[in-house]
Amino acid sequence: MAKPKLILDYVFDHEAKLADRVYLTQPTGGGEVIDYTWKQTLDQSRRMATHLKAQGFEPGSRIAILSKNCAHFFMAELAIWMAGCTTVAIFPTETAETIGYVLEHSGASMLFVGKLDTWDQQKPGVPATLPCIAFPLAPKNSYEGWDTVVARATPLAGRVARLGTDIAILLYTSGSTGTPKGVMHSFERITKVSENIAKDIKSRIGDIDDNRILSYLPLAHVFERAWVECSSMVDGKTHVYFAESLDTFVKDLNRARPTTFISVPRLWLKFQQGVFTKMPPKKLNRLLGIPILSGIVKRKVLKNLGLDQALLAGSGSAPIPAELITWYRRLGLNLIEGYAMSEDFAYSHNSTPEVNAPGCVGLPLPGVEVKISEEGEILIKSPGQLVGYYKRPDLDAEVFTPDGYFRTGDRGERRADGLLKITGRVKELFKTSKGEYVAPAPIENKLNSHPLVEMSMVSGPGQPAAYALVVLGEEVRPKQKDVAFRKHVEAELTQLLKDVNADLVAHEKLQLIVIAQQPWTIENGFLTPTMKIRRSRIEGEVAPRVDNWYGGKDKVQWS
Repeated sequence: MAKPKLILDYVFDHEAKLADRVYLTQPTGGGEVIDYTWKQTLDQSRRMATHLKAQGFEPGSRIAILSKNCAHFFMAELAIWMAGCTTVAIFPTETAETIGYVLEHSGASMLFVGKLDTWDQQKPGVPATLPCIAFPLAPKNSYEGWDTVVARATPLAGRVARLGTDIAILLYTSGSTGTPKGVMHSFERITKVSENIAKDIKSRIGDIDDNRILSYLPLAHVFERAWVECSSMVDGKTHVYFAESLDTFVKDLNRARPTTFISVPRLWLKFQQGVFTKMPPKKLNRLLGIPILSGIVKRKVLKNLGLDQALLAGSGSAPIPAELITWYRRLGLNLIEGYAMSEDFAYSHNSTPEVNAPGCVGLPLPGVEVKISEEGEILIKSPGQLVGYYKRPDLDAEVFTPDGYFRTGDRGERRADGLLKITGRVKELFKTSKGEYVAPAPIENKLNSHPLVEMSMVSGPGQPAAYALVVLGEEVRPKQKDVAFRKHVEAELTQLLKDVNADLVAHEKLQLIVIAQQPWTIENGFLTPTMKIRRSRIEGEVAPRVDNWYGGKDKVQWS
C-alpha cells in the first residue's frame, strides 16, 4: 500500500518542478520587496532545519514562532517540520503574560522572534534561558539572526519523511473565553484539509496559472494558516504576498491585486466605511441605480479597494451582517461567508455561488458531517478534526459526543436547502430578570449594519431587558465632542433602536443603546487577536455604570 502523500511531499515536489517560480513576496520597507522562489524558500528552510537538528531536540519538540506574517514564518514552519519538530505559533499582539504561558505550557525548546510592533512590552514573557533566533525583520534584539544561521549551515539533504500521525501544529486558541488551549493537529489531517481547500479555491476561481493572495490576517490563527499558508503549500501555484504594515495596507493590496482575498467581518466593515467617507451611502446608492453609470462606479470602488481582480472573496472567524454581504455583492464582489474553528483546522462550511444566502454560513464542505443537538448546538465531524487538546484529556472527554462529533459551542439552524445559520453561542445566551433567554449575536449583526456603528455588544443578564453597547466608526469618533454631531448620532441611533426592535420578539427587544467611551482594540484587551469581542472583559469594565444607564430616561446614552 502506497504511503499517503503529506504536505511536505507536496512542498518537495514544488521545489523540484517549480524551482524558479516565485512563491513569496516580502516588502522590506521603503517600497522595496524581495521575491522568493520555491528553490530559494526551500534552500533557507533546509539550512535552518540543519541548524535545528544540530541542537539535539527530541522528535516532536515544540518550537515557537512569535511574529507578524512574513515570508520567514513560512520558511521557519517548513524548517521546524523538516527537523522533526512541532510548530507553536503565538499571536504577535499577545501580552507578555500570555506569551509566557504558551511557551511554558507547550514546553517550547526554542523561539523564532519576527516582525512585531510591541516587542519591548512582550519581551518579559520570554524566559532568559530560552534559545531564540531573530527573523530579518525583527525589532532590535540580542538574538542571533536568521541570515547568520543559514549562511553557515548546509542545506538538509533529501526528502524528509514525517508520519501522518505526527503532530505538525500545536495551535493555541485566541482565548476569548479564558486561558488559551493548545489544539493538536497531525500531518495527515492538515494535509487532507489543505488538499480540499486548494481544490475548493480552484473550483471557484478556475484553473488560473497565477492565483494571488495577500497574507495579513494572523498566521497564528487557524483561518489564515489553513486557507493561505497550508493550502498554498499544497497548490504550489499560489503567489503569496505579505503586507508591510497597517499604514501601507492599501499599497500592499494594490501591489498584490489578489485574485483570492479573505478577511474578517470587522475589516470588511472598515473597508465599507472607508468607501463611505469618500462617497456617502445615499450618493453611492443613487449612482448604482443609474444603468449607464453603475458599472463604472462599481469598478472604481473595487479598484480603489484593490479588489478589482478578486475572483473569490471570503469572510470568516466571526458572524458578518447579512446587509454587508448584500452591499458587496451589489458592487459585483461575490463575498461569501464560511464557518469553521481551530478544532477542525478551519474546515467545516462554506457558501457556493449556486447555494448561498446572506446570514447563512454555507454548506458542509466535502467530508464534513453536521447535525444539530436537541439543545440547538451545532455538532461537527471534519477531516480536520483535532487530535486532542495538549495536556488536557479532561477537555477531550467534554467536547466529543459518544459518536465522535465535536461540540462546537455554537447554536444554529439548518435550512431545507442545507445552508447553516449561526444563531449565537451556547454560552453567550443570557437570561433577563423576566426569565427569558436572549441570544446576542443576531441582534449585534443588525446593529453592526448601520454606517455609524463599528462594533456592538448586546448584554443585560438579570436586567428587565437587554441593552446594546456600541463603538462608533473610526472615521466619525473624532467628531463625537461636537454638539451638533452628537445630536445627529443620537437621532440616528434612536431610529436604529426602533428599526432593530421592530424585528425582535418581545423578550429580545433592547431597552437602550449606550455609546462606548473608547474603541475596543486588541491592545486594550477588549478584542481577541482575531478581533472577536471579549464579552466578559467588556461587561466587567462597564458593570459599575449599568444600573445608572437603566435608570436614565434617554434611549440613547453616552457612556
